[in-house]
Amino acid sequence: MGAIEIEDKSILEPLFTGWEETLIWSCLQNVMGRAFADQEKAPQSAQLVIGDFCFFSGKPDEELIRNKPSGRKSDFIIMVPKDEAWSQAIETVWKSSATRRIRYAIKKEPDVFDKEVLTRAVESLSPRFSLRLIDEEIYNQVLEHSWSEDLCSQFEDYEDYKKRGIGVAALLGDQVVSGASSYTVYRGGIEIEIDTRNDCRRQGLALACGAKLILECLKRGLYPSWDAQNPGSVALSQKLGYHFDREYPVYEITGF
Repeated sequence: MGAIEIEDKSILEPLFTGWEETLIWSCLQNVMGRAFADQEKAPQSAQLVIGDFCFFSGKPDEELIRNKPSGRKSDFIIMVPKDEAWSQAIETVWKSSATRRIRYAIKKEPDVFDKEVLTRAVESLSPRFSLRLIDEEIYNQVLEHSWSEDLCSQFEDYEDYKKRGIGVAALLGDQVVSGASSYTVYRGGIEIEIDTRNDCRRQGLALACGAKLILECLKRGLYPSWDAQNPGSVALSQKLGYHFDREYPVYEITGF
């Protein structure tokens, strides 16, 4: 039958029960992303696509693993399998185009943050730099550069970002050199994206931007979710008050 796009994503909720991942929540809540399944009624297999990520659950289905949503321009995606059976199916379909990586899940603990610690992290930033909430001028500048575009790239335009997104940028003069922003949003929270220009790393910028963004989220009653790509991101999250949960495998696909 092939991959069938699902408009009423709530029918897929049973397949993703217990999966603590805000990108999945964004999709199932119909806030962001697209959903596909093996059949419209009583689906046994599901694929959720949001940003650079693709989640699979249910019974492994090779047609869903091959499915590239219409209109998607990027030929890169990170596939996240629910279990080892999906992992094996991804390897079977994509072979050498699939690179297995490890990511690091961070616990979701709404009451874990110490505002004094976060405030000190913000204040520790060198006076060479300034912090600003992402406005239209910064939003446009962020999208001009490949290193920073993921801070805002999942929103349709600035009006969409202004309405649903939230972010902080560190500036050197009038140039954005680091930022922390909502990669995606879901009801009640955001998924944090942090990026720093290569020549400005190891100067406390990510820590200050992250701390400021968490404080802004807390003011608004939003939960700032964190998922780490590497051990450095885990270490940064722990400085901000988060706790490590577990490692999990993903597949980076080239030629998608």
